[in-house]
Amino acid sequence: MTSRESYAFQTGADGTDSAIAARASGHGIRDTVTRYYSLTKPGVLYGNVLTAAAGFLLASRGAVNLWLFVALIVGTSMVIASATVLNNVLDRDIDTVMERTKKRATVTGSIGARNATIFSILLGVIGIAILIVWTNWLVVAVGVGGFLVYVVLYGMWSKRMSIHGTLVGSVSGAAPILAGYVAVTGAVDISAVLVFLMLFFWQMPEFYSIAIYRHDEYAEAGIPVISVTRGIEYTKVQILLYTVAFVVSTMLLPVFGHVGIVYAVVMGALGVYWIWLGVKGLRAADSAAWARKMFGFSLVMILALCLMLSIGPILP
Repeated sequence: MTSRESYAFQTGADGTDSAIAARASGHGIRDTVTRYYSLTKPGVLYGNVLTAAAGFLLASRGAVNLWLFVALIVGTSMVIASATVLNNVLDRDIDTVMERTKKRATVTGSIGARNATIFSILLGVIGIAILIVWTNWLVVAVGVGGFLVYVVLYGMWSKRMSIHGTLVGSVSGAAPILAGYVAVTGAVDISAVLVFLMLFFWQMPEFYSIAIYRHDEYAEAGIPVISVTRGIEYTKVQILLYTVAFVVSTMLLPVFGHVGIVYAVVMGALGVYWIWLGVKGLRAADSAAWARKMFGFSLVMILALCLMLSIGPILP
């Protein structure tokens, strides 16, 4: 249950995990723990946990089962961490080329592939066990499915071989919010579908923006992202289309009565601004600078969305 490593508050697109590993250069226990911690891609981890919590609170509608919430967050965190650690092991060849990932512990050799793999297995087994014992089988299915999509379909296959890698990765990136929702309901309803779509659509302009301002790095690493294979102008159009799709999906939730007017006003206003920013990008002379702004606002959008999903059901 994890998102693509493109998340930067979710992604580590700024190389945060690499920077954490680089700072832990000693041989003491603290530095060793820090290096293993960096393998979990903390930005990815915390971002996904935030969306899982938002899905849970939306479904709870003010009546929070605290023990179930804790079990969901701890189990989900460990499954996500397991996937990101394993992704570090699999991506060593790519990470040696890209500037932002050259200092990851699995690249520098400060943590060997074998030890990292064992760490990943331990995290995954414990995380799944927690979800099995204290949540429900639908949460477990979403968790295992998200893990497999991220590690196998995205990390091992589509990211390296297909322009559609982002689409595949976005499926796993939308899994945590779905898991949080079904942990409460035990069933998939229209709200579950909508929150899944919101996260799926949000990731496309978010990552495509990164693909523009890090175009040269992806090209050098041989990763067939959209900006490399189809060009930057085509990517801008796709960013705008997916931004519109995201905003529409957020506006459908009040239609079904799960959130109220406050949610609609806040998300509507932010959504209109994001679309306007996307339209400006079609004529932007400095595509990289515009893409950085678009990416930065995507973080505002996801934080606002998680907040409004969490408190929307108890507001007017």
